[in-house]
Amino acid sequence: MRVPQDLPIESRLDDIQHALATHTRAILIAEPGAGKTTRVPLALLDAEWCRGGKLLLLEPRRVAARLAARHMAAQLGEPVGQTVGYRMRGESRTSEATRLEVVTQGVLTRLLQDDPLLEGVAGLLFDEFHERSLETDLGLALALDAQTGLRDDLRLLVMSATLDVQALQAVLGEAALIECPGRQFPVTTHYRPLDARDVAAREQAQVVREALDREAGDLLVILPGVGEIRRLARELEPLPDGVVVRELHGRLPIDTQQQAIARDPEGRRRIVLATAIAESSVTVEGVHTVIDSGFERVPVFQARRGLTRLATRRVNQASADQRRGRAGRQGPGACYRLWAREQPLPAHGEPEIQQADLAPLAFELARWGIDDAGQLRWVTPPPAAALTAGQALLQRLGVLDEHRHLTALGRACARHPAHPRLAVMLERAGPLDARPLACWLVALLEGRGATGDEPDLAAVVARRPERQAQDPTGNWYREARRLADRLGCGLRVDTLAPLGELLAMAYPERVALRQAPGRFKLAAGNQAWLDERHPLAHAETLVAVDLDGRAQGARIFRAARIESERLAALFPETRDYRPRLTWDDTEARVVGEEVRALGELILARRPLQELPEDAVHEALLRAVRRRGHLALDGEAQQLCARVALLRRALGDDWPDWSQEALLASLETWLLPYLGGIRRLDRLDALPFARILHDRLDWPRRQALDDLAPSHLRVPSGSRVRLDYTGDEPVLAVKLQELFGLAETPRLAGGRVPVLLHLLSPAGRPLQVTRDLGSFWAQGYFEVRKDMRGRYPKHPWPDDPATATPTARTKRHL
Repeated sequence: MRVPQDLPIESRLDDIQHALATHTRAILIAEPGAGKTTRVPLALLDAEWCRGGKLLLLEPRRVAARLAARHMAAQLGEPVGQTVGYRMRGESRTSEATRLEVVTQGVLTRLLQDDPLLEGVAGLLFDEFHERSLETDLGLALALDAQTGLRDDLRLLVMSATLDVQALQAVLGEAALIECPGRQFPVTTHYRPLDARDVAAREQAQVVREALDREAGDLLVILPGVGEIRRLARELEPLPDGVVVRELHGRLPIDTQQQAIARDPEGRRRIVLATAIAESSVTVEGVHTVIDSGFERVPVFQARRGLTRLATRRVNQASADQRRGRAGRQGPGACYRLWAREQPLPAHGEPEIQQADLAPLAFELARWGIDDAGQLRWVTPPPAAALTAGQALLQRLGVLDEHRHLTALGRACARHPAHPRLAVMLERAGPLDARPLACWLVALLEGRGATGDEPDLAAVVARRPERQAQDPTGNWYREARRLADRLGCGLRVDTLAPLGELLAMAYPERVALRQAPGRFKLAAGNQAWLDERHPLAHAETLVAVDLDGRAQGARIFRAARIESERLAALFPETRDYRPRLTWDDTEARVVGEEVRALGELILARRPLQELPEDAVHEALLRAVRRRGHLALDGEAQQLCARVALLRRALGDDWPDWSQEALLASLETWLLPYLGGIRRLDRLDALPFARILHDRLDWPRRQALDDLAPSHLRVPSGSRVRLDYTGDEPVLAVKLQELFGLAETPRLAGGRVPVLLHLLSPAGRPLQVTRDLGSFWAQGYFEVRKDMRGRYPKHPWPDDPATATPTARTKRHL
């Protein structure tokens, strides 16, 4: 093995080995240049706990994953795909000999969803954790859940140059902490603030030319996006002799990215124009000068409007320091910052989970089997509003049912590693005979296709490449081909007619009606606009796929026509007239009408009998009754079901809280809480569980917790939630936690037995019984025979009725 001996991390490898030999969780803080990414994983392959298993090294970017794998394979004197390989969406270089896989974050989520036990994996190494991508936070939360419930031998190592150690330790618990200094040469910092009145690219070019004259080696210029890269590249022309410009960003083909990172084979000086992809992980060879624009471009999701807007903002201080450090990796360097020395910068960036579209996260949580994010441990919990918006979108798409469980469509969508919107498009394209077109569209919408300013998606797709050789980037065709192979279809498109319908399936809330030329209203209620000179500006109905999300009207960047008569076929709810109540601020009264509508879009309307001016609350109650149900949350549903159980078992001393009875008595119990409420959504948000609980007198409140408790304490010591919403109360609990319990627990003073759902160590159903004693005597031994080989680390005693209960493995008994 060809291993560099002068990397700072070498002095900490023994400490890291010891930490993971004595703990299952550890944190490594290693400053830039320490060598953590490529040295730590190779060293851990020799650990005793890693024998017979492999390691997964998680990298935040595809470019970094490929480079890390190739560098480590070179240290071993092997090609990539032997001991060291990599795996990412649509690309894999591994073999049966691979013991160290470098993977992107999304790959880990799919591995955990497919196999929560992570069979054959000894450890997970999260690299560059400080970048805090949504997939990184989700991956760590799922990994911790799997480790706690199923794999207490799984090792987790979180690595970064900068970390909020206190927050991470609060999540990881008893985790070993190792720190390592970096290898950083001196970097001289120059400040060159730009004149806001001038063209940015012109002034940036002046600083680049200054650095070319003053400094040695190659230059790395970090800019917020591809548009800024292209403008600066044009401004730098013509170039001096012996100087070349290279671009580095995620849209480029792999070979072009590699060319940008490596030294010029002809020995010319390079000006590498890069996005934040060059901020960490990737080392650009030969760079001794960094020119930092001081800006970054990040997607910011606006939950209220359901739109994501790309925002260009000042870089934070931690990222600025990372960028500056790139100049001192291989020798003394210089950093030119294109802002004033006194310019204040935020200390750290926000984790992506706080500003992202959380529909993909909500989908993964539903796949994991939970509808409450609080059941997992998060470094930063997902914001409630954004998560609720994501769940609502999934319900609108038909991916989740009213209980936030996966539907049949949702389960089918799990096979597509794409945003749930696009997965729905792929799954529903079959009846339209439009799977090839759906593959092209999904590849395009994921940013792998053509770029440009053309808003009409039909025109863009019409110019699609028919083979990879005709695709300038190689990405659009390749991704469409991969999707087509997964669906078992070709890529030939005979007609673009279904294009609008495919988009409406994926973006139902962005179906838009023309209000005036170039002015549209979306089904979500937003206003949007398009240049009225464009032909799409005169379409009666379109689907606005790409918008900027501005509060005063979103600009439409990409859209497609859809025939309005097709809406009824796609959305059955638009076929019938439905009552609609609205509050008229001008006349201060409730106005009623019947409408055919798609969300907030009124397709047709007719009068409804006018309500009295003073009947705001009465109208709200009527609307609830017309709807036919109360929007009770999970807590309220459980409370009503507990009371219903006691009413059935003990008689009419307990109230009737069925939906029918509650709807019939709204004036008695709900009307007093409607003060200030004028909208149904605000009524639905009332704390129904507290309102109803307060209607019980004190003796019944105490009796409720005694006779029908929300949780039962099982022999292992765990408090397990009871589910009362079915025909009988259910206790779903791992079988090992009931060892030593001879009889089935009973409720309502012993009148009602609990229906036990006995689960495997992985939380999957094994047996349903109302008679635990009979199961111990008979059914248990069949289950034991099937399960003991699958879960050898969990106890399967000969006499479960007297064995010690546990939720852990034999090692802890």
